[in-house]
Amino acid sequence: MRLSGAIDRYLAAAGISDATRRAYRADLNDFAAWFGDRPLDEIDVRTLSDYTAYLGRSRPGGKLSASTISRRLAAVRSLVRHALGPERVPDVPLSPKRSRRLPDAPKQDEIETMLESAGTPETPIELRNRALLELVYSAGLRSSEAVALDLGDVDFDAESVHVRNGKGGKDRFVPLGEEAAYWLALYRRDGRPTLAAGAENAFFLSVRGRRLDTSTLRRLMAHPHRLRHAFATHLLEGGADLRTIQELLGHSSLSTTQVYSHVDAKRLRRVYDRAHPRS
Repeated sequence: MRLSGAIDRYLAAAGISDATRRAYRADLNDFAAWFGDRPLDEIDVRTLSDYTAYLGRSRPGGKLSASTISRRLAAVRSLVRHALGPERVPDVPLSPKRSRRLPDAPKQDEIETMLESAGTPETPIELRNRALLELVYSAGLRSSEAVALDLGDVDFDAESVHVRNGKGGKDRFVPLGEEAAYWLALYRRDGRPTLAAGAENAFFLSVRGRRLDTSTLRRLMAHPHRLRHAFATHLLEGGADLRTIQELLGHSSLSTTQVYSHVDAKRLRRVYDRAHPRS
């Protein structure tokens, strides 16, 4: 089986998302340009090792990032797995170590300035936008989780938000802060009825009465995920432990949450300096 034919069959297979298909097409074409149209079963550990070295070299556009190299190797492995079976996938760790990127979280005063700069919301859209931003920061939601909320997911009596099927595939309940609850209730009473059209059950509605998509949040804030980082960072600075943050963020593994451990270390240092007689 030649590489070119295997790539075409793999990318046409069912079960591959459009986003993955687009990304892997470019990655596999890059591999094919390097490997040539040789038989697919010639791909072995040595092949991937040489390809990794090739990707790691400097080039006119600059060196590829560790994440890009890892993604290209993953594309080749997926191709081999699909075409020849999992037992033929070269099983050796070749991906370069990624540099540790710390979340870029706004300071508390930055959050306050950003939210207050909108002034006093008066129109239904302004009420919706303020409520949306307050909720994302208060509950640490992903953009997709916020726009996916239905009316019944916000429980004002229990002061909680039911987040359904987040990135880890698990539902979770997150506490609803007082400030966010105020703006959500105001939007639901004075903003949402004006936007509602038909029987749409979404909590946050567009001007056409439909469920919002994540692009609305990106228009309000260039990088809305920073609010989620701020949620975690500010909780840790206030004394919350990483395990609690893991549950609130909906991370399936504590190792994902440990990117915030630098914040925890700073807090521990402050406690040590304040409490230890020899500090």
